[in-house]
Amino acid sequence: MAMKRPVHHRGKNRIAIKALVGAAVVAIAWMVGLIEFAGLVPQGVQDKTTKTDAIVVLTGGSRRLGEGLELLSQGLAGKLFISGVYGGIEVKELLQIVKRNPRERENQISIGNATNTTGNALETAAWMATKKFSSLRLVTAAYHMPRSLLEFRYTMPGVTLLPNPVYPENVKQDRWWAWPGTAALMISEYNKYLFAHARHWTDLMLSKKPPGRQR
Repeated sequence: MAMKRPVHHRGKNRIAIKALVGAAVVAIAWMVGLIEFAGLVPQGVQDKTTKTDAIVVLTGGSRRLGEGLELLSQGLAGKLFISGVYGGIEVKELLQIVKRNPRERENQISIGNATNTTGNALETAAWMATKKFSSLRLVTAAYHMPRSLLEFRYTMPGVTLLPNPVYPENVKQDRWWAWPGTAALMISEYNKYLFAHARHWTDLMLSKKPPGRQR
């Protein structure tokens, strides 16, 4: 005569199965989200001619500053804000790094010292407010653009943002999943993008006050 399994064993098995199913659902949702996120990474600059009040460069890549200065020289904005520069670096030194004449552009450039993308958005918002600017062209790496736009739109909802991505040579955007380095970078950016979304949602929930009692 077959022995029946104790009830507590059957309960444990059901819990384990539910946990596995839940983990599988989360993993599939995460993978689908990663594919959607990769689709948000821009393939090129969609608007190359519209002028804005300012050009904002988020430092962290070799091509970003050069692109920002080139856009400034084209007259696409009258001011350039470089966000994320290490403390103590002066405008003259930055211009020398990219081999520009310091006398040409020094009075058009301001620098910040943010250490992350959230800080980039916050210090740019403060700078834009002091200048009473309402539009900017955002320069950063293409893979970094979705998260940057998310942070900037959350911090500056009334400001017009024009994305101006640059493309580092070591990031293989086509068939990114086939390149281990680029795949790791995309996954890291996607996870940071999710955390940013979660943080914004939490901030919004905490900022909502419960309605007062009716008398």
